[in-house]
Amino acid sequence: MSPGLPPGPLLVDVEGTTLTEADRELLADATVGGAILFSRNFSSPEQLSALTAEMRAARPNLLIVADYEGGRVQRFRDGLTPIPPMRALGRAYRDDPAAARDATRELAWLVATELRGVGVDMPLSPVADLDYGVSAVIGSRAFGDTADIVTDLTAVFAQSLADAGSAATAKHFPGHGHVAADSHHELPVDERPLAALEKDWTPFARLVEQDIASVMMAHVRYTAVDERPASLSRVWIEDILRGRLGFAGCVFCDDLSMGGAAALGDYAERTRLALTAGCDYLPVCNDRDAALVARDAVAEGAADRGRARREALARRLRAADTVFETDPTRLAAARETAARLMGAA
Repeated sequence: MSPGLPPGPLLVDVEGTTLTEADRELLADATVGGAILFSRNFSSPEQLSALTAEMRAARPNLLIVADYEGGRVQRFRDGLTPIPPMRALGRAYRDDPAAARDATRELAWLVATELRGVGVDMPLSPVADLDYGVSAVIGSRAFGDTADIVTDLTAVFAQSLADAGSAATAKHFPGHGHVAADSHHELPVDERPLAALEKDWTPFARLVEQDIASVMMAHVRYTAVDERPASLSRVWIEDILRGRLGFAGCVFCDDLSMGGAAALGDYAERTRLALTAGCDYLPVCNDRDAALVARDAVAEGAADRGRARREALARRLRAADTVFETDPTRLAAARETAARLMGAA
């Protein structure tokens, strides 16, 4: 990342494999700080490298991210290594914790290395939710069904991303795994008491202790704490995540285009609520008109207190740019590890 216009809070998408004039105009807007890439933006590693270079020509300090967890959530495939679902690592952990940690370390390094090689700063991973066997939308994305396994492996994964010059985003705080409803389509409600929720956020607390760069909030309403979903709740973000757990990094709202946020109002209202709650990055995906409404809401003075944290993340990633290099021997070994785990998944 290069210095430039201070990063705004919006995280937007682009239409295809090259930029349109409308894409360039939006990326250059002062309200925008980042961009998220999807499968539609990818045809080959070479094409993606050209696209990210084009995006940074439009906005030099743009944060470029992708949902890149492994398994069914891996946006770029042809020409890059297939990453197994994180459940495979959790299963391996039950047989040999040390070997599972080593494999987790290598897969995270591989993800960071391949993404940085095509100009993507960081993946939106790891998933730190517990798999209760209830949520189909989480399922194999989780490392496991116990706080011990998830805490151990997400800590290794996040640290390895950082060691490779990338950064981690733990999701979905305080835990999405106990609700059956899919927050892409509706607002899930978790009615468990606070003590049960504290177990769910154990992995996040460990990641905060090791200075994780960012956390993504859940579009889930936890009735024991607040009537608003955690993603739009000042209680969850400021009082619990920042106050009680001591998190100082960037808070990502989950996508404001999702059904889990729709119950809280139109896009302008969702934008204002997310910023007031304490979110630093606001993804608005797959709906350009919605992104423009959110842009106007920010431009019209919606409270934004996250600039210093966004700039700190940019500095962290710029510092990593100066030491980035690829180790061919390690790369080959990490790809073998990924292939072995894919076969076992």
